[in-house]
Amino acid sequence: MSAVNHDRYDDAYLRRILRDTKTIAMVGASANWNRPSYFAMKYLLDRGYKILPVNPAAAGQEIMGQKVFGSLDDLPVKVDMVDIFRNSQAAGPITDEAIKHGAKVVWMQLGVRNDEAAERAEAAGLKVVMNRCPKIEHSRLSGTIEWHGIASGVISSRKRAL
Repeated sequence: MSAVNHDRYDDAYLRRILRDTKTIAMVGASANWNRPSYFAMKYLLDRGYKILPVNPAAAGQEIMGQKVFGSLDDLPVKVDMVDIFRNSQAAGPITDEAIKHGAKVVWMQLGVRNDEAAERAEAAGLKVVMNRCPKIEHSRLSGTIEWHGIASGVISSRKRAL
């Protein structure tokens, strides 16, 4: 059993990952400005992270000036983190690729959880985060989350009263 509680992460665990990470392969990165991966990529680029977008359908193109790669095998450098913007089922094979690649962290985005893949990654020595967004966690831990409309009352999923 993992020493990490994947239902509730300790802030120090998340902070250490975000501090030690310099390069991120964003699997499922999108050039569509209205996709969550686009916002996350922009935020992380603006905070100094090097992002290598991975999307086989857009390989060879650019997203925000960053060359898109078709797979983790195509990356020119070893990344610290593999950020998975794919569903929970796809997270399993991507996690296996991240282990093979030599990444230090597998981060599965909001709504993405694959406990079997997490166990394989942790057995290989990787840190794992599931069902979280590094953009949200970074801004929460740095105290700037309200600048992004979260917890500000400005952005809401609730219908406004007329």
